[in-house]
Amino acid sequence: MSTTPLRRPHAAPALLTVLAVILGACSPNESPAAPTPAPTVAEARTPAPSATPGATEQPLAANPVETPAPTATRSAEDPAPSTVPATPKPPKREAFAMNLARRADFVAQYTFEWCVGASLQMALNMSTDDERTSRTDQQRLWEMARDRSSSPFGGANPIGWVATLNELGVGPYRLVSLPSFDEAVATAATAIRETRRPVGLVMWRGRHAWMMSGFQATADPRHFDDFDVTRVRVHDPLYPHGSSVWGKSPRPNSAISLDTLAKQYVIRDRGRVNLGVPPGWLLVLPVKT
Repeated sequence: MSTTPLRRPHAAPALLTVLAVILGACSPNESPAAPTPAPTVAEARTPAPSATPGATEQPLAANPVETPAPTATRSAEDPAPSTVPATPKPPKREAFAMNLARRADFVAQYTFEWCVGASLQMALNMSTDDERTSRTDQQRLWEMARDRSSSPFGGANPIGWVATLNELGVGPYRLVSLPSFDEAVATAATAIRETRRPVGLVMWRGRHAWMMSGFQATADPRHFDDFDVTRVRVHDPLYPHGSSVWGKSPRPNSAISLDTLAKQYVIRDRGRVNLGVPPGWLLVLPVKT
């Protein structure tokens, strides 16, 4: 903010009437800083209010006459002034979408066994500023999950997946089982919205791992309970190979329909390893702290 200094006229001879002219100017010389874009959240933005120009000072009269200001009076019966808090406006119900992932966050699995290792790399990439993409790092993460899975078959399962995420400091995460597909998808969307961390999807009846980074819905899950998820953004580390049994892998970070998701994200009603949760649709779910 810069202000032009007031200029005083030179003193005139005594016989001339003294004139005082005050010129004032208040204009901003800097534009407000550009807002930092929110990471891929498609929310309505309210335009910033325009700057209000400063008040213009009027010239003084040659012989100003002071007028006494009126005295405010209040009777004893008048109540004291009070400040009434403004009532917040309820959120507007409208379509909502968000996505945590960047294109560089996707990592393919280097072997047909390391889907949990690749999913751990993607979770770290989406939750932090890390870029974990190497084969060596993926193998190390998979071995961490394997050692914490307590599996008699020597693989990495959702128990080890959750434990490794928490040890890496991007948690807390927990393994949950939901009784229906729709409830699982809505729970995943709500968790992404509240924690800003991705959700792990346990695919193929417990045999494969995907990451879910975003969604589209009929309303914002933060403000409305009665919303429907219409699309989800997913990352299958097996891309582009897919499965001859379950179908092809969707393109990483693509927004797929729930019908497409339901072909591969199915109930785990039985398994050779006890995961400590009942049959259902399994999520590696970030928990709000």
